[in-house]
Order: sequence, then structure tokens, then C-alpha cells
Amino acid sequence: MATKTARPGYRCSECGWTTPKWVGRCGECQAWGAVAEAGGIGIRTKAAASVARPAVPIATVDVRRAVARATGVAEFDRVLGGGLVPGSVVLIAGEPGIGKSTLLLDVAARAARSGATALYVSGEESAAQVRARAERIEAIADTLYLAAETDLATVLAHIDQVSPQVMVIDSVQTIASSEIDGSAGNVSQVREVAAAVIAAAKSRDISVLLVGHVTKEGSIAGPRLLEHLVDVVVTFEGERHSRLRLVRAVKNRFGPTDEVGCFDLSDIGIVGLPDPSGLFLSQRTGQVAGTAITVTLEGRRPLVAEVQALVNESVLPTPRRATHGLDSSRVSLLLAVLETRAKVRAGKADIYVSTVGGVRLREPAVDLALTIAIASAIADQPLDARTVVIGEVGLAGEVRSVPGLPRRLSEAARLAFTRAIVPVGTTGAGPVPLGIEIIEVADVPAALRAMMTRPARGEAG
Repeated sequence: MATKTARPGYRCSECGWTTPKWVGRCGECQAWGAVAEAGGIGIRTKAAASVARPAVPIATVDVRRAVARATGVAEFDRVLGGGLVPGSVVLIAGEPGIGKSTLLLDVAARAARSGATALYVSGEESAAQVRARAERIEAIADTLYLAAETDLATVLAHIDQVSPQVMVIDSVQTIASSEIDGSAGNVSQVREVAAAVIAAAKSRDISVLLVGHVTKEGSIAGPRLLEHLVDVVVTFEGERHSRLRLVRAVKNRFGPTDEVGCFDLSDIGIVGLPDPSGLFLSQRTGQVAGTAITVTLEGRRPLVAEVQALVNESVLPTPRRATHGLDSSRVSLLLAVLETRAKVRAGKADIYVSTVGGVRLREPAVDLALTIAIASAIADQPLDARTVVIGEVGLAGEVRSVPGLPRRLSEAARLAFTRAIVPVGTTGAGPVPLGIEIIEVADVPAALRAMMTRPARGEAG
């Protein structure tokens, strides 16, 4: 038995939010002028339906249906937690031109070559454009089907016809349903398209990869509900003028969210980088003042990176401060610590700091390396090339410990570094790799003294 009542109301055409009285601004998506009279907001109550699939004891559920299958792209599998799970829906978000479509076309082709049927739905490009890219990156396969569609009903018909095991939709913001008001990409359309695709994926055990646009603020476009509905949310990061791309999971129901995949975007496609540390180091032969090597953690992966500082006498009343790949507010904080705690005068100089290779260093563990790089540039005293610097710097000038020090030191030792300037207590935090000398410092002045100390002859390699 079902009952239905209706009451006058107003609905937002962008997100579907309802309210009993008219307002100029939507209370959900904050859109102006999008709230209009809906004629009557129906409230339906349904009687209990018959159960087609009864509930079963949890111990009898077959877990083999949730086993991940490798995609053939090792770095992508690392982020996903081993591969694609049948029936899972993965949302991949990133800025335009960063490499999302190239990577997913490669994944679909590899799945097809491994014996699966793959369907690639493009709502942004024509079939000829996708075919041209597939030839360039060698992603042609007999069981890889291509459809250029923007209508949701037609996409669902393609699923019925092809019966794929792997499907890519590029992108979810370009698909629209004729039964929903509004153009493709608005909140209501994205929600409807995502719900329909997810229902098809769960009922047919299809691994679905959805491409999502991002706003100018960097968040995923569309309703926040989209991130809750999907199983995995993956973000693409990278500088537009750099070949390096980092892929990380911010939500993963099947694996960890602290893994990062590294890729190189080249003319022949996007290639995984199992050992990317060399990309973040300069290829000079001699020692130069103003440089320091550190080890950062991207998820659980240690990456050796280089920070550089250039200090020049300023001719302006307000000296310049320029940063690239580093947090500008963090740089200002460390300059104040150098001035106050270590008596290093840099207030009247132009200071430029940067990373090598386009990597972004965000964690506090790079504070000490950045501090030493700036001090090295001011004193024109180069740091030993075989030394790594790891540690967080506090406002009192103290050097604090950071997580994962044994893992960072192991990576440094693997790359033939022989000395490490680290916080006090490092030797008690875990085993120290062989072949690397540990210099523990308690504060910034002690770290600067360690910078000036030259290693014994032969240690630097």
C-alpha cells in the first residue's frame, strides 16, 4: 500500500535542493536565482517490497568477487591497492591536460589485451580523436570498444550491447539524462548519471573508471555526494610544464590511501616510474652553495628531492620573496627563525627558493633542508653533496623528529648518500642503514655548524 501527499514548494535547478518558501540563493549549492517553484513536492511512502536476494550470514559471502585484478599499469595498481575490483567505481579527478584520458585509455587497452572486454565512452572527443591517441600510445586492442556519446540512456544501451568487464567514462560531467532538467555537468545531472552508472556497475560486476573535472579551486566539480557514492577517489597532480605526474588515492574502500603512483608524461603516453627519485636531483658535477638534499614521504614512498635557494642583495625597499614548489608562508616562517634564533641576516636580501624537477614539497620534514639551503646561500658555503638533511623546525629554533625516519634513511643509503643531518633521537627510533653517518642536531644553530663541518676525505665518494 502506498500513500502520496504533496505540498507547495520550491526547488533549485542546479542541485535539487527543496524549500517550502522562495529564497534568492540556494541553501545547498549557494547558486543565485536557481530556486523556482516546483508546483508541489511529492512525499511518497511505500509498503515493504518482496525480497529478491535474502540477507545471508556474513561468513557465507563469497569474497572472491571482491578480489582485485591487476590493470597492467604497476604504478596505478599501487594506488588502487592491487588493481580493479569487479563492480567497483573509481573516480579520477585532475586539471585539464594532466594526463587522465591518456592513462585510462592505456588501462582499458591493457585490460582488453588480458582477455577482458573493455568499453571506452568519450563525451569530450570524437571517436577519431580517441583512435588517434590510441595509435600514438599503442593502445589498440580487438576487444576494446569505443563510443562517443553524451546521452545517459545511450550509454546504458552500449553497456547492454557490449557487456564489458571494464568501462571508462570520460567524463561524468559531459553525460546528461534527458529525464533531468538542466544541462550536462550541473549538480542534478552529475548525481543522476553517477547513480545510474554505479547501479549498472554493481549489478553487472563492471569495473568503472569515471573521469571527473575539477573547479578552479581544485575540488571535484559536481555534488559532494559523488565522492561518497564511488568506491575510490583518485587525484592527478603535477605542474603543467613538468613531465612528472603524481597519482594518489584520497578515498579507497579496497586498499590504503597513503600510496602514491609516479608517472612520466611523454610524447608516447604516460609511463610509470618505479624509481622517480633521480628526477628531483640536479645533474651538476660540482658543489654549489644554496642547495640541500632531503627525503620526503609521498604516502609511504620515500623520495629524495633537492631544494635550492638563491640570495641576492636587494635594490628595492621591500625585498623579493619568490617560491616554487614550496609553501611561501612556511618559507617566511623559516626566514624569521634564521634571523631570530641563528642570527643569520637575510632581511634586506632578495630570496628565491625552488625545488628541482617540479615536485611540490609540503610536509614539515623538509624544513631543515630549506633552512640550511638558505643559510648556505647567504654564507656562500656549499653543503657536502653526499649529505641529506631531514627534520622539522619549530618557532623556538628546535629541530623536531618526523615520522618514517628509518625508511627515509634507507632510501638515502640506497642512493649512496653517506651523511645525514637529522633530529636528536634518530638512532633510537629504529635501525640505521649501514654506510651512512648520522649527525644529530637539537636546533638550527647546531645544524648550521654541522653544515660547515666537512666529511673526512673519501667519505663523500
